Amino acid sequence: MGSIEQMTTIESGRTWHTSNSMQMTAALIALFAVVLASTTGCAPTVSRGGAGTKNPGLNDAALSTGLDKADLDYLVEENLNALFDSQFWQRRILDHPEEEQLITIFPIRNDTSEHLDDQLATLLGSIETFLVNSGSVGVVSRERQADMMREVGYQQGDAIDASSAARVGRQLGAKYYVTGKVGAVDEKMKKVRRVQYSLFLQVIEVETSMIRFQNETARSKAIKR
Repeated sequence: MGSIEQMTTIESGRTWHTSNSMQMTAALIALFAVVLASTTGCAPTVSRGGAGTKNPGLNDAALSTGLDKADLDYLVEENLNALFDSQFWQRRILDHPEEEQLITIFPIRNDTSEHLDDQLATLLGSIETFLVNSGSVGVVSRERQADMMREVGYQQGDAIDASSAARVGRQLGAKYYVTGKVGAVDEKMKKVRRVQYSLFLQVIEVETSMIRFQNETARSKAIKR
């Protein structure tokens, strides 16, 4: 009898251990599933947008009141289209195709309270591209221009004065130079904030310092909290 009771007790212990192990395993699997789900749920979702993708309008949405690529493209395109339609361009550039008229592009001044180094670099590149692709003028390399500006003591972010601009322009062999500024008017009312950006461009004749063209284009952005 003792032997049968002992065997029964051992078998019961084995059954308990087996059941307990299965419960622990099930609990660990459930915990792992929860952790995996939460980890997967927190993973970032990356999207590719623009022309040639399944999300061509990704770049259309504004994420803030800051200047983005769409704003810069608009400001540059409006100003350069006004330049190409101007009497200056028609009479002094297009009416003299026999002359290679060189233009250099000087830095655009930041008159806002925002840090715009990246945006201004993009803006200058866009202006350069428009002028080069017009096929009507020669455009001085910005790298060569930067070397000359360092010679006159220009520091990145500084405004270049008229005399220094004329000196650099002559050394580069340019007949005209493009310059300008970006401004902003920031307004807040209750939960709404609106920022009105403007790009003011001028084309100045190197030898005379005469303003041959100027134009201003505005772009507004707003956010409601």
